Amino acid sequence: MSSELFSLQGRVALVTGAARGIGWKIAQSVASAGAHVVVNDLDEGAVAARATELREAGFSASHAAFDVTDEAGVNAGVAGIVADRGAVDILVNNAGIQRRKMFHEFSYAEWRAVIDTHLNGSFLVTRAVVPGMIERKFGRIIMLGSIAVQQPKQALSAYAAAKGGLTSLVRALAVELGQHGITANALAPGFIATEFTRALQDDEVFTRNMLARVPSGRWGEPGDLAPAVIYLASPAGAFVNGSILTVDGGFLAAG
Repeated sequence: MSSELFSLQGRVALVTGAARGIGWKIAQSVASAGAHVVVNDLDEGAVAARATELREAGFSASHAAFDVTDEAGVNAGVAGIVADRGAVDILVNNAGIQRRKMFHEFSYAEWRAVIDTHLNGSFLVTRAVVPGMIERKFGRIIMLGSIAVQQPKQALSAYAAAKGGLTSLVRALAVELGQHGITANALAPGFIATEFTRALQDDEVFTRNMLARVPSGRWGEPGDLAPAVIYLASPAGAFVNGSILTVDGGFLAAG
């Protein structure tokens, strides 16, 4: 099989929430596949340092610091990327936050913050890049969903609701944008070892019970998700549209 099928050479990829964790690993992998990567996150210093790190490793990279929930900031940030690089060909909506508490304990502000970052933030960034994709008749939109949509756990109601919205949005975008050469897909990660899940990793009882249900017998790593992003963004995944690709070591299959 030709390596060109999985090449992102000449493409410009924007990865949100890419200063650390899953987003950072995705940014590294997309860069290694040949794309110019725009590293996004809230902190200017952090994303500038990450972009420098990629360039020092021999890759093509720049940075754009903006809050995905800030409409004006998103529009200005994407406009800056387009002015600098000419396009955004690949968008990976990875930015997210977590609030673990029981449903009835949520304040409206806390609930809204989770929905805004995952769902509304993805709306804002996607809306900003789609006109250019339509004009060029090419685009790859990849959302970070979650297996919490199918099997939510206690204290994850806002997160599950937000990721459920993203799953539905992916399918709607696939139907609406496919005619323009744009695909929209999502990954549904299982339990991935990042700072996001540090409290769960440190909980021996939770980890023991969770691993007993994962046929692969381990926590996922950010690197387990990156190849799936490459596939969906590359020529190899050109006919995959409106799909949710589960990357969970078999957790859902084990029931």
